[in-house]
Amino acid sequence: MKKLFLVFSILTASITVMGQQPIPVKPRILISTDIGGTDPDDNQSMAHFLMYSEMFETEGLVSSPSYGHGSKQNLLDMIDLYEKDLPKLKKYIKGFPSPDALRAICKQGRQGAAPFKGYTTATEGSDWIIKCARKESTRPLWILVWGGLDDLAQALHDAPDIQNKIRVYWIGGPNKKWSTNSYVYIVENFPNLWFIEANASYRGFITNDKQPGKFNKDYYDECIRGAGYLGKDYIKYYDGKVKMGDTPSLLYMMDGDPNNPQKESWGGSFEKFTHSPRIIFNRSTTLKDTVPVYAIIEFRIKGPEMNIPADSTCFTMTTDGQDWDGFYLGNGEYAVRYAPKSTAVLTYKITSDIPGFPEQTGEFVVNNTWPGKIDADDYKLGDYWYTDRNDANLFEGKWQGSKTVSKWRKDVLQDWAKRWELLK
Repeated sequence: MKKLFLVFSILTASITVMGQQPIPVKPRILISTDIGGTDPDDNQSMAHFLMYSEMFETEGLVSSPSYGHGSKQNLLDMIDLYEKDLPKLKKYIKGFPSPDALRAICKQGRQGAAPFKGYTTATEGSDWIIKCARKESTRPLWILVWGGLDDLAQALHDAPDIQNKIRVYWIGGPNKKWSTNSYVYIVENFPNLWFIEANASYRGFITNDKQPGKFNKDYYDECIRGAGYLGKDYIKYYDGKVKMGDTPSLLYMMDGDPNNPQKESWGGSFEKFTHSPRIIFNRSTTLKDTVPVYAIIEFRIKGPEMNIPADSTCFTMTTDGQDWDGFYLGNGEYAVRYAPKSTAVLTYKITSDIPGFPEQTGEFVVNNTWPGKIDADDYKLGDYWYTDRNDANLFEGKWQGSKTVSKWRKDVLQDWAKRWELLK
């Protein structure tokens, strides 16, 4: 139904989507990525972006690692590879940005998650988001978030006027647990933001690495091996297996009308939702407590009053093999947030070195109902929030809406294979 038709015999910057309208104007995009952090699929998605970068008016590449040690240098390293491959790509396709132009828009964002209030101080990355959003343009700035929301939250805090100038496509799911505090800041203070929260649909792009074939575990060997410097680098990430969980945000922008999230697109199809679930616990939990997947789970604890600033990190919650910072809110009140990434039965332990702090353990069940029934503590959303489709026929296993992406996966990889072929 829908394929990119690339005419290699004619040098052109125009790429059409068969069955849809061609992209009338290059979309303005800014990518916020945790490349170099704990998940190397950002490197894979960055390679894909660079090989299709003539399709976008790219205004920013921001390093925003909520967790891990990623930095702007990881972006620059990928651009160095692109520079070496660019002469071959330019023989067949016009409009690629120069490597120096891309280097100039690489910015360093926050390294590490925001505190409980959801923001701290400006970064080079958050300031760049503001600068790009405030440009005079009849087109919105699309912010594609491949990691945490910390720099976006900081930009909105520092410049609330940009909320009507931007549109956000966020790869949530596991990234949500790394930026619960910045997410809460955004939904509480900017409910009218235009926002796609893709918690599971993107999983439709991840390779079935146990299934043989050109479009599964053999894609690297059949399509990438021997293809330039980007191809040589690609094997470093998941041994060349295609994950690229962030790529659906790019695919969504390669359509003729990204303004309608409810239509079908290579980057998924979404539905409106009016409430983002939040569950508050003022006690230890048991297996009788069930929470929705991807929900904000907030543990509130009453403890000793401390002579330390509010929002200070002072205790730890350990769950699912990871540690999460807890914060002092003042007046003897403490809190920590968590967002489960998939269905599970989770245990947790809350500990602190503070004398008299009420340490606790507990467990709870995570079900597969997103966003689930409305609760009084939920965050109320405006008219332009979208998320994974809840139709049972669009699940793949436990992943909600995944089929809205996976149905196009072969088409995407076929088209990308043509570009890899140019580098051989």
